[in-house]
Amino acid sequence: MTATRIRRLASAALVAAGAAAVLASVPVVRAQEVPPDQLVKGVTLEVVELIAKDKEIKAGNRTKLVQLIDAKVLPHFNFNAMTALAMGQGWNKANPEQKKRLTEEFRTLLVRTYASALAAYSEQKFDFRPLRAKPSDTDVTVQVRVLQPGAQPVPIDYSMEKTAAGWKVYDVMVGGVSLVANYRTEFNNVVRESGIDGLIKNLSAKNRSLEGAGLEKK
Repeated sequence: MTATRIRRLASAALVAAGAAAVLASVPVVRAQEVPPDQLVKGVTLEVVELIAKDKEIKAGNRTKLVQLIDAKVLPHFNFNAMTALAMGQGWNKANPEQKKRLTEEFRTLLVRTYASALAAYSEQKFDFRPLRAKPSDTDVTVQVRVLQPGAQPVPIDYSMEKTAAGWKVYDVMVGGVSLVANYRTEFNNVVRESGIDGLIKNLSAKNRSLEGAGLEKK
């Protein structure tokens, strides 16, 4: 499975793991009490329906789709942890300002990358597997299968940790391949050639490119 394929399939993962349409009106304390698998399952269909019924998004309004992802999906991801994992040993070499910039650029990259693929998965169906964890566990894996007509289901596993702000995703496994590890290879290559600042510039350039593509499809 190619890196591009993994990242496109992971757009479905973002829908399933992070969708928060119904949580917008739910008190924070109550949201934190929802088990991770139920959080994933309970909100997925709401967001899928929201995307499917939005005429502007269906017509190709990329800006609105980005806003939806940013507001409704990504709050359920721990981007500090994801960026640190994606950086690997390079994370410890970055100073506080570089870590801040890296996290911001990585978050923006994911938003805009998934905006390019999310519409294609808005009508997918999901098979939510029973959670295999103890009630006291604070680090779990939520398993979901993306059902595709005429093709084998795609396994998507979410690594989630319990935080003071509720359950957060810190990695996604698509077809057995870690999304974070996939980026780590790319990041390490750039850092090796251009250093931490070179990676920040690289991510910033990608984000500007994706932003330009989005503006063309408003």
